[in-house]
Amino acid sequence: MCSPARKRDTWNGVKNDFTSARRDPIILTLPDQTDERLKAHLASLGIVATTVHRNLSTPELYEHALRRGEGTLGADGQLLVETGSHTGRAPKDKFFVREPGSESRIDWEANKAIEPARFDALLERVSAYLSEREVYSLDAFVGADGRYRLPIRVVTEYAWHSLFARDLFITPEASPAGFEPEFTVVDAANFSADPARDGTNSGTFVLVHFGKRLVLIGGTRYAGEIKKSVFTIMNYLMPLRDVLSMHCSANVGEAGDVAIFFGLSGTGKTTLSADTKRPLIGDDEHGWSADGVFNFEGGCYAKAIKLSQSAEPEIWAASHRFGTVLENVVFDPQTRALDLDSDAKTENTRAAYPVEFIPNIVPGLQAGHPSTIVMLTADAFGVLPPISRLSKEQAMYHFLSGYTAKVAGTENGVTEPTATFSTCFGAPFMVHHPTVYAHLLGDRIAKHEVQCWLVNTGWTGGPYGVGKRMAIKYTRAMIDAALAGELRDVEYETEPFFGLSIPKSVPGVPAEVLNPRNAWSDKAAYDAQAKRLTGLFSENFKRFEAHVSEAVRAIAIRA
Repeated sequence: MCSPARKRDTWNGVKNDFTSARRDPIILTLPDQTDERLKAHLASLGIVATTVHRNLSTPELYEHALRRGEGTLGADGQLLVETGSHTGRAPKDKFFVREPGSESRIDWEANKAIEPARFDALLERVSAYLSEREVYSLDAFVGADGRYRLPIRVVTEYAWHSLFARDLFITPEASPAGFEPEFTVVDAANFSADPARDGTNSGTFVLVHFGKRLVLIGGTRYAGEIKKSVFTIMNYLMPLRDVLSMHCSANVGEAGDVAIFFGLSGTGKTTLSADTKRPLIGDDEHGWSADGVFNFEGGCYAKAIKLSQSAEPEIWAASHRFGTVLENVVFDPQTRALDLDSDAKTENTRAAYPVEFIPNIVPGLQAGHPSTIVMLTADAFGVLPPISRLSKEQAMYHFLSGYTAKVAGTENGVTEPTATFSTCFGAPFMVHHPTVYAHLLGDRIAKHEVQCWLVNTGWTGGPYGVGKRMAIKYTRAMIDAALAGELRDVEYETEPFFGLSIPKSVPGVPAEVLNPRNAWSDKAAYDAQAKRLTGLFSENFKRFEAHVSEAVRAIAIRA
């Protein structure tokens, strides 16, 4: 098992040569004898497939996927695929193997355990299944900073899953002899578990074994499980090396000022960080080390539903070119033109593409320490201010809360706004206790004097169904002003429910938009809704109270 005590060069695998954007196609060249090393590695897992396709280029993977009927060629050269009944992650089907090396570090209140014998028995059957099929193997890296880079191997039964991994992870133009993966992800998409026999929740399974450095996925074609499993691995390993792993996007201004954006799906994390004036470090998963921020990935996995060419030109363009994988996007069967507004297959339509498809990126995908942190929430209750300044303690409170809200129609049974608390803005992927990540964040905020903001991209003037969604032009103007330092000397007022500091003026934003209570015609209704939401926050935060400082506990409002 990897641990902080391991030498950095054994973690590194290769020197840090990822100093410029990749080119497409990218061919990972390895000496012939590596084929034997690969076969030996797969054999150690019980996989003795007759045909193993190793490190195929993007065009080759297209050819395989189309030949095998895995997808359709889009009008602009995208690969259009469907993921079947699973159009999103299956968090109830994710388990960690209870083994001596990691057992004491895993937060078992939030994560489910499976016994080693169950894992081994299921691995044996999965390996036998894959041994009867063509398999695809990709060698890649996670982590743009060479000191923390993790070599991984992704083994799949689908060619398009290998393309997805090629798009999302870091695949250098060449690798030295003897590539040795530190972790392996095995994805047998069409193999279903037997819950009674295997101890799983359903036929779908995502099993993480830190002792064997192995992830086993099956019963789902949704490729996001591959990406998020690797993120889970990094969320376990990085804090052991004093690196804060973060579910966030990040970009850099002209002066070298770094901003990171925390937020759950649907809050605008990818959209708001794709800024023509600020080069992108990455859109989803990062580490914050003693030297600064670095991207874990080499690609982006953006929501495509209602993607607008005018509002999100860079993401739109990336979704309309060769090399991009589009999941569950509706298209015309004759012309193959996309219908990005349709949710006929799912609301969670996705585009996976290499990060260099975004023209404005930071070479090397790493930068210095953040000067600004933005925490995004889509508040469907219509209570939270569109922007408010946070103290360090407030930032830790809202980081541990990880609040957003579901709206009616997004899930079966949701008929009114429903509060969702996903600690650290990524609870399904956090392995240690949440306060491990929160303390790392608080230390860095204090050391680097980071200014923190809470930004509500949700509803104003009333809850969902009564009010309206905050205009993206206003959100962008508020974030632009915060990043430019234009809110440093303006007058603030304190709202009474959460104690948040609200600027009284922001360039380009009407003053009546800034205080959420003023936007409601029925002030008493606002007060009742705000009191309801603070109660939900307080109830959720009880589980953290024993693990945080008195200053952070004081932020927890009692309704």
